[in-house]
Amino acid sequence: MTSPASTDSVPPQLSAGPRPAPGPAADEGLARRLRALACTAPLHDLDARKANLAGEYSVYGMAEVALAAIDLVTLNMDFDTGADHEQIVARLIPRIAAQAPHRPAAEHERVARWVLENLINVGSVDRGFRAVYGTFGPDGTYVRRDYDFKLIEEVPGPGGTVYLRTTDEAVNVLVGALDTDVTSAQIAAEVKLEVLISRGRLADAQLAAEQARYRTVQYSETLRRALEATRRNVRAVDWLSAVPDMIAEALEHVADRYRHENAILTNIRKARDETEEPEHKRRAAELVDIVKDCIRRHTQLQSRLLEAGPLFRAEQDRQAFATPATTSGTDLYGHLLAPVLPLPLEQAIRVTDAFFAQGTGLRTPVCVRVADLVDILLTPPVEREHLGAEMPEPDLIATPDDSRFSEEQLAAATELLDLPADAPRRLSGLLAEARRTGDPDLAYLVALLAVHAASPAVGTAYRQGEEKLLFAVDDGTELDDPEFGGADLIVGTALLDAAGMAADRTEAA
Repeated sequence: MTSPASTDSVPPQLSAGPRPAPGPAADEGLARRLRALACTAPLHDLDARKANLAGEYSVYGMAEVALAAIDLVTLNMDFDTGADHEQIVARLIPRIAAQAPHRPAAEHERVARWVLENLINVGSVDRGFRAVYGTFGPDGTYVRRDYDFKLIEEVPGPGGTVYLRTTDEAVNVLVGALDTDVTSAQIAAEVKLEVLISRGRLADAQLAAEQARYRTVQYSETLRRALEATRRNVRAVDWLSAVPDMIAEALEHVADRYRHENAILTNIRKARDETEEPEHKRRAAELVDIVKDCIRRHTQLQSRLLEAGPLFRAEQDRQAFATPATTSGTDLYGHLLAPVLPLPLEQAIRVTDAFFAQGTGLRTPVCVRVADLVDILLTPPVEREHLGAEMPEPDLIATPDDSRFSEEQLAAATELLDLPADAPRRLSGLLAEARRTGDPDLAYLVALLAVHAASPAVGTAYRQGEEKLLFAVDDGTELDDPEFGGADLIVGTALLDAAGMAADRTEAA
């Protein structure tokens, strides 16, 4: 028998009920780590699938080759262009040959191409990867989410060429971070680089310098995507606040980094000249090349940042004043059905034959191979029933009526807008009359029909034989209404020329 005091020794977390789901901050951190893990999955999958290749490929470290490929593409792509596919394959072959020097050169090239194609994910439809991970929703329920990403993508270049570019996910895999702010990561990497150089740890300084260069490439990619989106559609990019703020911060960032990197370059040269060890001299020389490349990339980024404003204004003018398309679709009712229906059958057939001969497009021939022709000629004909095959009963499903307005409301609005030809009315008066009926939605329907009448389809109504047409005109008067804003339109009815329509039908016949 337990004493009453024994219940006090039970920890509160064991005696309490089930703990709630973690908070949003903790869950977001978990999701970020899951996405980071997903980005490395294609690299591990290469080593798992190398057994499927015809031959003995277990000697090759495919994940190592994949990381080297991502590194080469990242460092060889420029702001406007990317890395050349064949050049990357050629630079990968020596690293692969070092893993298995006794294997033939053709096998080394095959491994390089296989790894590169798998990083591009050539076999998929969108050439991307997908991972599924779970998070907790606001109500504490577990929700599965899809994470789509790419590592290396093919982009078109001038003259029909295709270049390779690494994505943000690939750079994150390479430097071991995910969802890191580019500016803060760049500053941290360069401060770390300066400290390592001052302490003489040139091997670690080289790794820090390479990470700083990757962040510079990622920062350039952010600007390049914004400029590409601007060239496609100016309205898709926030040029009012987001992009100008980003450009101002980027210019300040480039100026700070340029001064910082020049100071680092001076310290590296000093360390290179003062050291007596050959290994330190070699690493210092490599560091000089890396930091020079960082300075070159920052200079290029600065020139693109200065060109961003004029590019936006030029694209805004080009897209705003572009000539709209003048082609219009075929009106089947007005151009074909209405003129053909009154015609005799022998005259209507000539019209329909000419239309469908031009409208159905090309037809693929039945036999495209000799084997297909032989099969068709030697296959005995199938006996057919006199009335043909039995038609299956269609499974009809009633379409739900999701319309906001009912037929009665449409009839009431139509009656309200059935105005005399010589007595147009203001939209404000029509809305007030619609509210007096007691139906709160009728005013919305009247406003919708009046706005639609501001650009009436006169030609279509003329061809379909309509006798009158609802129209709306803006004379500059502002609408004074508690629910709607805009112009107080003048709504009226226009009579169409019935005699002219009859004459047109006679000429068509």
